[in-house]
Amino acid sequence: MTCGARLSHVTNILALLAFGAAAGVAQAAEQAYPTRPIRLVVPFAPGGGVDALARSISPKLSTAMGQTWVVDNRGGASGNLGAEIVARANPNGYTVLIAVDSQFTVNPSLYKLSFSVETDLQPVTMLATAEYILVVHPSLQATTLKEFVALAKQKPGALNYASGGVGTPIHLAAELLKKRAGIDIVPVTYKGGGPAAAAVLAGETQVLVGTVASTIAFVTAGRLRALATTGAKRSKVAPDLPTVAESGYPGFEASLWLALFVPGATPKTIAERIRNEALKALQHADVQTAMARQGQEPQTSTPAELAARIKAETAIWAGVIKDAGIRVE
Repeated sequence: MTCGARLSHVTNILALLAFGAAAGVAQAAEQAYPTRPIRLVVPFAPGGGVDALARSISPKLSTAMGQTWVVDNRGGASGNLGAEIVARANPNGYTVLIAVDSQFTVNPSLYKLSFSVETDLQPVTMLATAEYILVVHPSLQATTLKEFVALAKQKPGALNYASGGVGTPIHLAAELLKKRAGIDIVPVTYKGGGPAAAAVLAGETQVLVGTVASTIAFVTAGRLRALATTGAKRSKVAPDLPTVAESGYPGFEASLWLALFVPGATPKTIAERIRNEALKALQHADVQTAMARQGQEPQTSTPAELAARIKAETAIWAGVIKDAGIRVE
């Protein structure tokens, strides 16, 4: 063997030893995980449904995993800011994202993202779902979805619906209903779901697709009339109310869901540990009570099931956005 060949052989051996040592360190870190606090990024301001669920499960995760889960609210850009923080974080299991569906299924069609939802963020598990509810002002002569659609078809463009903002989930849910029912109702945009609901309560607009949790009290008080919920099954909060699908539009679903994600290159063993402990956290009675107050129902998934749901719903909302010509400023 020549001197050069020997040197190359030694170099290869050293490289293999270094690789083996690095792999051993990484494996040891995975086995010891976690050894320090974990940051749970909430991509919205405190006080909403995502924040409420994060603060319900984080103490359970802290106890189960022996390290504190710190809730970190990083709102902005329709959730994109918080998602980017996690997408760019070290993929070691110490930065986790609790996200809402629109960040993955809607935002890619509306915004130029600086990260890939497919490769930079790894699905862990779904946590919960929550339905929307279609309500109208009591002055509107419609007590069922069928009657509402008939009325809208009689007067194209005459009815207005309150939108909580361009591209928001309640805006897109209303646009999906328009598309499926073949009706022309006109959006009036407000700065958030609260002002949108207030506009319908005041009779400024006639229609709203809102969250069940924020709207059902007004229905119970007779200030709004509920026509249908938008989930795949009836809401536990309003079990006597039919779904849109039951009311003549099979397959219709516009549900809000929440889920956990980690940076894309996070080891599968760490992601699985987080998933297992999250599933246990959802079983606690106090967590379920807190979720019910937000109109949320526990619903879990495998990472593959969550990825498939994202892909399917992205296609649906991309079509709605294109057909409605929706653009954000």
